[in-house]
Amino acid sequence: MAKVGLALGSGGARGWCHIGVLHELHKVGVKPEVIAGCSMGALVGAAYAGGKLEALETWVRGLTPRRLLGLIDVRPGSGGIVAGSEIMTLLDGLDLPERVEDLDLPFAAVATDMETGREIWLREGSLKDAVRASVALPGVISPYRVEGHWMLDGGLTNPVPVSIARAMGADVVIAVNPNAKLHGKIWNQTESVLEQQLGELPDWLSKALRPALDSDDTPGYSEVVSTAIDVMTEQIRLSRLAGEPPHVLLNADLSRLSVLEFHRGEDAITEGRRIVQAQKTQILECTHG
Repeated sequence: MAKVGLALGSGGARGWCHIGVLHELHKVGVKPEVIAGCSMGALVGAAYAGGKLEALETWVRGLTPRRLLGLIDVRPGSGGIVAGSEIMTLLDGLDLPERVEDLDLPFAAVATDMETGREIWLREGSLKDAVRASVALPGVISPYRVEGHWMLDGGLTNPVPVSIARAMGADVVIAVNPNAKLHGKIWNQTESVLEQQLGELPDWLSKALRPALDSDDTPGYSEVVSTAIDVMTEQIRLSRLAGEPPHVLLNADLSRLSVLEFHRGEDAITEGRRIVQAQKTQILECTHG
């Protein structure tokens, strides 16, 4: 039987769809043996490769808008608005191995070297460092230093890392794209989770955030950041996949979910299950030959 590799793409909160994809693949009898992840795909992929997917799902489903606000870091010079330390705390709580090499399955995370712009494959060493570097979404989660190099989100260079899964020995690559634009629109005007919840914040924090979010009819901070990331990664993804097509491409229809709406895990997970069922026949033909 062919060795199946998964390329789990970037997508911020939309990347929770990977949880549903993995559950549904198991349900149809497909068990990936190689995992390559980018950004949120690296986080979910690491949890799966370490046998902790259910624990991660429990954490995701318990993430409310109020808890999400607790992750906000407004310190000047932090490089992002979400405290990266919370990601490290999450990884500690999942009780994953310390090193990438000690996972149950071959795993790689992709990040971007901030100095050179080069794509970096993190296949050994500290697992927490690899995942934290891969999820450093510009403008949202601060950059992270690995071995003297500042790293940014892997979505800047390889948002759906098919090439890595293939290089790791996968015979068949199933790629998951959380950022599919199936309706011809990148931006859907919505009120951000931060804007919805300002009233629940302490007065000092609400006042600190309000100038960045108040915009009348002008798109607010979170909308601009989310849409800019979508525009950028869509162009990179199209270019990369044209030269490195997977055997199966699963496109999640999550355009109405912002990359910052991490509390909407249920919606993303459900969509992940759906897209596997929608292409079940193709998946089985490729993986079982």
